[in-house]
Amino acid sequence: MFYDPGYMLVAIVGMALVFIPQMLVKGTFSKFSKVLAQKGLTGEQVAKNILSDAGVHDVSVEPTKGTLSDHYDPTKKVIRLSEEIYYGNSVAALGVAAHEVGHAIQDNRGYLPMKLRAGIFPAVQTGQMLGPILLMAGLGLRYFMGMGGFTDLIAITGIVLYGAVVAFHFITLPVELNASHRAMQALAGGGYLVQNEIGGAKKVLSAAAMTYIAVALYALIELLYWVWVLFGRNRD
Repeated sequence: MFYDPGYMLVAIVGMALVFIPQMLVKGTFSKFSKVLAQKGLTGEQVAKNILSDAGVHDVSVEPTKGTLSDHYDPTKKVIRLSEEIYYGNSVAALGVAAHEVGHAIQDNRGYLPMKLRAGIFPAVQTGQMLGPILLMAGLGLRYFMGMGGFTDLIAITGIVLYGAVVAFHFITLPVELNASHRAMQALAGGGYLVQNEIGGAKKVLSAAAMTYIAVALYALIELLYWVWVLFGRNRD
């Protein structure tokens, strides 16, 4: 049970699913971080300009430490850009900055998937913490003590809680893809990138999107595996 070759296979596949896109992101970002945008604007300037173009005036933009630590904080209405993005004027920097602005615009416009994601976030926090514990406890009691019924209920509760985590990952996909779409529209429509730079920014954002898809698939595969363990393989 706890040295299950089936789970080892799931883990290996999952690590590959996550690792390969991460390497793609790093490689693509590194490549286009060396390509300077002809207009010479920094990530900070582009972010603030796109916010203004979109009529969003209650969101600030500030630098933060770390590499690729860029994010939008809807609770404080602030876009935090890593220093390489904030001060940089590469094609990659402008793409990432515009993507985070895309999230701020989503928030401003009441984009439904973003609201759904925020709504289930408390359940996700609980699911991440308690889901695996309850699942392992239920399966462990059944395996070592031959107990069913109540222990199965414990495991099922763990699966349901972990299911909220999986749902969060899949709801994240349209949020991220839409933010990238908004970013590319803003960069091209606002003239922040010239024609031969647009493709580079799109490659950076597409590579980043692959990481979210990979994580969602891994989470789903893991969830389905545990459902199979509970309801399929271990049923006499």
